Formats: sequence, C-alpha cells, structure tokens
Amino acid sequence: MLKGIPERIGSDLLKAMADMGHGDLMVIADDFYPPYSKSPNAISIQAKGNSAAEMLEAILQLLPIDTDYAVHPVEYMVPDADSGVVMDNNKVWEDIKAVAKKYGYKDAVGTIERTKFYEKAGRAFVTVCTSERQPYGCIILQKGVM
Repeated sequence: MLKGIPERIGSDLLKAMADMGHGDLMVIADDFYPPYSKSPNAISIQAKGNSAAEMLEAILQLLPIDTDYAVHPVEYMVPDADSGVVMDNNKVWEDIKAVAKKYGYKDAVGTIERTKFYEKAGRAFVTVCTSERQPYGCIILQKGVM
C-alpha cells in the first residue's frame, strides 16, 4: 500500500504513468472510444465507474503536464468543423476546464477536433478507459517534467 495515491489510480495506471517519459501522451477515453483500433500501441487501462473529469483530477495529482513545450498539454475532443455537429458547450468540457484550473493549468487546456484527436491518439503511450457517457468526453494529456 502507498500513501497519497488517489483511489481511482490502480496499480496498472500508476506503473504506466511512472513509465511515461517527457512528451508521452495519455488518452483519457470516454465509454465510446475504441482503444485498440485508435491507440493500438498504447497500454489500455480500465477505469470503469469513473468520469473523464474524475480521472483527470486523480491523474493531475501525480502527473506533471508539459506546459514548457506544448501550448495545450491538455486537449479535449470537439466535433470536426465540417461534421455538421454543432456543440457550443458540453458539461464534460466544463468539468475538464474546472479540474485543470484547480491544479493551476487553466491556460494549458485547448480543444482538438475529433479527426485530429484520433490521429494524435494513435501515438499514445497509455489509454485510460472510463465510463464517461457525455459526447466528446475524451482528453489527451502530454506528460511534462517536474
């Protein structure tokens, strides 16, 4: 047993985060995300029973994000501009921004269109699969240094 580790972080996720290097990517995936086809080389970790924002909060307690080399080391998925899907707001997006702000990362959060998200997620080191049911409830984090 370790002290100070959030309950949402299991041993597999803890090891994956420790094994990540500077610049490595982590996907926090919603319940609809296909981890094996979209992030085929990533370690897939189950975190069912948790929302995307809950996992983000637990992860940000331990994982430094890359504010030195990435404009937006926290990116959440939005619809493609040409998809015909119009979403001005989404509860999960507000929750993600609130968690990032809580940990001092307000300016580190950006958006990434669905197609570009999938391209970038193909390079992920780890995918954390949540039970998030809000549409477009996926996040990409880029690990930084301490």
